[in-house]
Amino acid sequence: MKRQKRDRLARALSKGYKAGLAGRSKELCPYQTIDVRSYWLGGWRQAMEDRTVIA
Repeated sequence: MKRQKRDRLARALSKGYKAGLAGRSKELCPYQTIDVRSYWLGGWRQAMEDRTVIA
């Protein structure tokens, strides 16, 4: 059975979340296109919210 590749937007969201948990700046977003960048930033924002709830 073939494994499907994850959607690129879901991957951007996941990478943004991981960057946010690590405390990286949102200015370090590696994506330039607006749609992928917005998913990365969405993941980053969610991680920042989760960090403040935990801390």
